[in-house]
Amino acid sequence: MQQGARPRLVLATHNPGKVGELVALMASLGVETERIELMTLRDLPGHALPEEDGSTYAENALIKARAAARASGAWALADDSGVAVDALGGRPGVHSARWAGPEATPAENNAKLLREMEGVPPGARGATFHAALALVAPDGREWVATAETRGRILEAPRGENGFGYDPLFLLPELGKTYAELEGEEKNRYSHRGAAMRALVPVLRRQLLGC
Repeated sequence: MQQGARPRLVLATHNPGKVGELVALMASLGVETERIELMTLRDLPGHALPEEDGSTYAENALIKARAAARASGAWALADDSGVAVDALGGRPGVHSARWAGPEATPAENNAKLLREMEGVPPGARGATFHAALALVAPDGREWVATAETRGRILEAPRGENGFGYDPLFLLPELGKTYAELEGEEKNRYSHRGAAMRALVPVLRRQLLGC
């Protein structure tokens, strides 16, 4: 990197909600994002992420981050997350984003989850949100951080914030779904926030030298 040049970091996702959340998380945890040239997959025309065929969230995050790093020659940060529902034997799990089909919308995935859980009583609707963040350097070095949050699945969505399964995932200690939390509050309690807190020291040291 030339002296004075900002390090480039690709956020390897097509999800604008996830991009916003990742940037806000980094900034709130002391990563000086103005010192980084942030990019997304939109800045890599014609680049498509490979199939996420890993058996774990960490494997899928690495698949995306490795591909983005190769395509851009820059640092790459990728997230993989999903919800594992007790009553469904841990499904949808790593297939959360595509549970209702390869091009499924969040609304379609949520609708399928509610159908699958029809008749499941409140006391048996426990679930875990998982997140993995993978950071890959231009020279191929890799770091991964994982985290999880326990909650339960509601019988109907609540809230307008967030994305994915957020409107159905209730945090019992707060009495709110992720979709009912404002940005800073969600970051404080979320699985993705916990994973980012673990990865921030690496981001600061490797990209900013501090």
